[in-house]
Amino acid sequence: MKLHTVINAEGELAARTDPAWIAALARHGYTLDDAGEITELAGAVRPLSRRSSQIGANRARLIAKWTAAHGGSAPSAEVLQQIARRAWAVARPNKPADLDEVSWSATVRDEIASIDSNLLAARAPITIAPTDVHALDLDLLAAAAIVDADARSTSCGGRFSTFDLRAGALRALSRTGIVAPREELDGVIAQISTRATQVVHRLVGEVAPAHVKAFMATETVRGKIRLAGRLDALAQAGRSLLPAELRRLSESEDMSTLDASQTVAACAIAGTDGLVTVTGPARTGKTTMLRTAFAALRSQKRRMLVVAPTRKAASVASREIGASASSIHALLADHGYRWGSDRAGAMVWARLRVGELDPSTGAVYAGPTQYALHARDRIVVDEAGMVELQTANVLVELALENRVGLAFVGDPHHALPVGHAGAMGSAIRYANAAVELDTVHRFRDPEYAALTLRLREASDREGALVVAGELAERGHVVRVDHLDAARERMIDAYFEWHASGKRVTLVSGTNAEADAINDAIQQRRVDQGELDPRVAAWGMGEQRLLVGDSVQTRRNDKFAGVENRAQWIVRDIRDDFVDLVSVGDSGELRRVSAEYAREHVQLSYASTVHGVQGDTADASVVGPDVDAAGLYVGLTRGRVHNAAIVVARTDAAAREGLAESMHRGIPELTMQDAVRSAAEEMGRAARDRQSEIAIDQVVAAPRAARGLGR
Repeated sequence: MKLHTVINAEGELAARTDPAWIAALARHGYTLDDAGEITELAGAVRPLSRRSSQIGANRARLIAKWTAAHGGSAPSAEVLQQIARRAWAVARPNKPADLDEVSWSATVRDEIASIDSNLLAARAPITIAPTDVHALDLDLLAAAAIVDADARSTSCGGRFSTFDLRAGALRALSRTGIVAPREELDGVIAQISTRATQVVHRLVGEVAPAHVKAFMATETVRGKIRLAGRLDALAQAGRSLLPAELRRLSESEDMSTLDASQTVAACAIAGTDGLVTVTGPARTGKTTMLRTAFAALRSQKRRMLVVAPTRKAASVASREIGASASSIHALLADHGYRWGSDRAGAMVWARLRVGELDPSTGAVYAGPTQYALHARDRIVVDEAGMVELQTANVLVELALENRVGLAFVGDPHHALPVGHAGAMGSAIRYANAAVELDTVHRFRDPEYAALTLRLREASDREGALVVAGELAERGHVVRVDHLDAARERMIDAYFEWHASGKRVTLVSGTNAEADAINDAIQQRRVDQGELDPRVAAWGMGEQRLLVGDSVQTRRNDKFAGVENRAQWIVRDIRDDFVDLVSVGDSGELRRVSAEYAREHVQLSYASTVHGVQGDTADASVVGPDVDAAGLYVGLTRGRVHNAAIVVARTDAAAREGLAESMHRGIPELTMQDAVRSAAEEMGRAARDRQSEIAIDQVVAAPRAARGLGR
């Protein structure tokens, strides 16, 4: 697996630059889009994907049936091929169950024609004008290679390897429009890789093996160091309120519901320390605590502004706490910050000064109008564990500039940000007051509540195995033999809970797996008569949307009143709009345009951990291949029941796999963490090399002895 990222990048390079392939496409009138996909076939991707999901569900059922009929044994490759053909033929009464190879091509063409008959029509040849290799900006491509490696390094604290840099160079070159034989590109790739290596930060002194993640982007290093310095400057000593002061200042709130740790947290936030952190697992009553702190701040004539990584989370906070709320990006935008990409493709913050022209609107920036800040105000960052490094940097800069205090509230064990993690971890290290909430509320089973605390903090393998064992013993682990069965089990879980009028959260490891589950659930609901496919709208990526579908909006739209990651049920579909109703108790109705739906609405029967962050349902089922955050968040969403599906042949292997998930993707927060991890990886590489040498010597020794004996 050390070379997988380079192999994938080589495939991307070939798909975009191979002369024979590009010429063949052009000869038949096809072009490639910015993503490397065939532009003229884009409309067929989603229907074929939906059909593929249906076939996959059929395949899983047929495999399970065959395995049960054969004493639990696994089907052979030949049997799997037969099952695959049968899975395709299910629900196709006019198609034979067994297809020979000669018929297969015609069958596929029929499938494509059923989507759009024009896709099979002959197209006129087109002319391709490839980029001249001598016109390439190698320094810009080196910068793009670093951006690529950096973007893929977030689960490793920003560390990447020589292989990662080379993969970035391959991807950067593939996007230039160049068309040339692979052997003619070797020199260019080497130059891009060399230039990139020369300008990144080395985390170890000695030369690292190509697979060791011993480099970090210079901008990421600066970001981590800059954030530490700003947090240190923000942490001006004040004091927390005394409990008696808190009671007096928040007399409108019932403090009898607060436990000891919640009281300490409310005292800290309503106090005058410059930097406060409040951490704790799911359902420890952060909202209740914040209501009390808000009342105490208001009595002091100080403002509390709650900000969150998404507008959805901010709206929930505003509704439940009563304070003014905003997404972090909206606050920063009001103060002149703009989020965009540089020439190399890196996402960066820039700032407008009062009187400067805003290039995105053409208007002159006049200063903040919605979220003016005053000294002694308190900005509360909710779900702070999801705030990435760059955004945290400019948020702390804004707080320093306006002399307001910051309180980071959240759980660093929850879903990681889309970007570099570590902001909340660094804040905890520098905070004047760092409070840990330690009592879990709202779970119906107090023993399970205590177990989730240990799941959150399974720091070593032995402890993780104990937690995995207890989860299994309590019925929270479902073992299956293969990935198809895991997907089918998640689909079945939806229908089991849905049949009883309950809501279930399905957490998948990847967006691709979530899409497959979503398509399969929708199709089964169609097959069962729950959904009518005759009236449809189109969502993101040509995804079909039907009345009654569970969907999620993926972009804030203040005119429509919808927020990113909000959950809805499709209520009505017309040519120009789609009506949505909230899945929550509020039953709010919203109308979005058909254009908005095509760009920003997707099915949400299943989603990754980022889609369920902050959500609560009756039950939650977590699929395989999630990381530590996905497992923990997924197993704390259900009020009544929570379960993890594990692919394993034995119960012992299932516990091992679950324990491994508890440590997958744990972030490296600081530069010191990154340097230490790089050194540990270097040590492992050296030990592996010594082991290989020793094995080679043992294997070679008998041959040498036989040679001497002759």
